[in-house]
Amino acid sequence: MKTAFSTFSALGAVFALCLPHAGFAADAPVKMNQVQVIGTHNSYRRSIAPSTLAWLTAKSPQMAEALDYKHGTIPAQLDGGMRQLEIDIYADSNGKHYAHPRGAEWQKKAGLTPDADQSDVTDMQGTDFKVMHIVDIDQRSSCEPLRNCLEVIKAWSDAHPNHLPLYIDLETKQDVPIKNGAFTQPEQFTTATYDKLDAELLSVFGRDRIVTPDDVRGPYATLNEAIRTRGWPTLAFGRGKVVFTFDRPHDTARYLVGHPALRGRVVFTNGRPGDPDAAYTEANEGFVGQAGNGSAEVNNTTALHEIQDLVKQGYLVRTRSDANTVEARQNDPARRNVAFQSGAQIISTDYPSFEPAPWHNFTVAFPGGVIARCNPVTAPATCSAADVAE
Repeated sequence: MKTAFSTFSALGAVFALCLPHAGFAADAPVKMNQVQVIGTHNSYRRSIAPSTLAWLTAKSPQMAEALDYKHGTIPAQLDGGMRQLEIDIYADSNGKHYAHPRGAEWQKKAGLTPDADQSDVTDMQGTDFKVMHIVDIDQRSSCEPLRNCLEVIKAWSDAHPNHLPLYIDLETKQDVPIKNGAFTQPEQFTTATYDKLDAELLSVFGRDRIVTPDDVRGPYATLNEAIRTRGWPTLAFGRGKVVFTFDRPHDTARYLVGHPALRGRVVFTNGRPGDPDAAYTEANEGFVGQAGNGSAEVNNTTALHEIQDLVKQGYLVRTRSDANTVEARQNDPARRNVAFQSGAQIISTDYPSFEPAPWHNFTVAFPGGVIARCNPVTAPATCSAADVAE
């Protein structure tokens, strides 16, 4: 099957939409957008250095609270049932742009002793994309650089060949939290940078292990027409494969240069509904209570209806069930409940069931502890728990 796909990629991508994966014939009628999975936000991120957290608490208590979370290793998350991962990447053409984070000096000036393990991003990593959260103050990762993260994921995927489609959300970091000239200015992504990124993704996974925009578009002129007319590929087609998405809309224009409607590209853009490239989109901002104001309430009705509308139109949607530790500290399930009911296919959290929050043991998990479930908005009536296993 893989040989046929690699030799006849264009024909195979269309024809395989109707073929069941070996051993999973029952899920042939179920499409990729008719399932709901849970994933992690900033999946690579270790805990922030204690000295940095102390320094940041004095500077901005709210920011310090927002950054007070962590994750275990990528394989542990995948073993725990996560089927979406988020990786932040920084371009580094010269190989040493982020090797000496300035946060240590800022802490010394504040009378603090910086932790020795301030950053794993060194000049020994070459020119590969760097994996970290915030330059200078939050650079600790469980896998780095990007190729290493990808190879870790690929090894897990190889060991679990029938896994559900695994979504990898890439956030291309090109800005700093405070524009005061103090922070190291990230390198900006260009069309050439995106070409390099595509090449790296393909070199690790191979074309036949990635569900690309070309697979979804098929014979249609645009991705948007394809998902609204034919829909997404079957779940069977996506098993054992990965799907790359962009976290931010700022990638779209430069990534599309020379690739209208994402022809020949590897990553799905965070599309604006209705645009030719739009098949995947994110809905993370429809929650009034995000800032942590105790008197604010989540606008459940608006967020729920907006996401459900996108899902019904055929879009693959990612949303967050919690953010900035707010819901966890307040033990507030409202946003989580909206995410579950909305039909968003990808729900991202900082607190999967195996990594509960230190406050109230707040977690995000489907009823019964299953790793995935039939989508409450789009799944066909014939969809069963067996269809969405693994």
